[in-house]
Amino acid sequence: MPGLTEVDRWEAHTPFGAPSDAITIGTLPGGEGAGIRVAFLPRHGPGHSLLPQEVPYRANIWALKALGVEGIVAVSAVGSLREEIAPGEMVVPDQIIDRTRHDRPTTFFGRGIVAHVGFADPFCPDLSARLLAAAEGVDARAHAGGTYVAMEGPLFSTRAESRVYRTWGGSIIGMTAIPESKLAREAEISYAMLATATDYDVWHETGADVSVEVVLERLRENVASAQAVVRRSVRDLPVDWTSTARGGLRYAIVTEPDRIPDQVRADLDPIIGEYLP
Repeated sequence: MPGLTEVDRWEAHTPFGAPSDAITIGTLPGGEGAGIRVAFLPRHGPGHSLLPQEVPYRANIWALKALGVEGIVAVSAVGSLREEIAPGEMVVPDQIIDRTRHDRPTTFFGRGIVAHVGFADPFCPDLSARLLAAAEGVDARAHAGGTYVAMEGPLFSTRAESRVYRTWGGSIIGMTAIPESKLAREAEISYAMLATATDYDVWHETGADVSVEVVLERLRENVASAQAVVRRSVRDLPVDWTSTARGGLRYAIVTEPDRIPDQVRADLDPIIGEYLP
């Protein structure tokens, strides 16, 4: 990321194992002339070595929470399910349909503690608006809103599946927003996505079918634009900005505090500590 200064790396250790990689921490020029500390974590690990199912999502989000992260901008490659979202263009979605189905833990809770957190609007409207404004400011084409279909992977969709997702109102399709967005909500971290459409999936009659070759070529073309949007959104962020997801756990924990196991309390302290006596 050009412009990143005061760079450090943190090797996190969490109750859920190691994160995908060490977290790179640095400073970008921020609002009111001050620098803003940011953290970068490659979800698929060094050299893109982790399948979507293998990403340690709980460890990643726990580490970011413990670090003090207030908001997450998830930069993602997606397929387009809409003619108007052309490959190479960006999308800032506002809804999710969950089609994952295998071994992806989607919650920090269990093991003696129950919580039910609201998730009606999975993406932070404030961060999303800032990403859209930043995209406009750097002349990047970004679509406002849309539904992200979270598929299991690692294989791409069949044509029948791709066509069904279009009838459901899906706008883009990817493999990682679930459980990432759910865990971020439980951790009271605002979550927004800057998605780059790399292809038309397999529904389009004239567009090339999605392939790794197509995806990587499109990603290389859009790295600079995505970085410019992130830098601009950070630059315009108030220095006192805090997560809009704060307070989501206040009334969500339904287990009696004295029945929560001590080890679970300790493991989840960065997330639930302020709500327990």
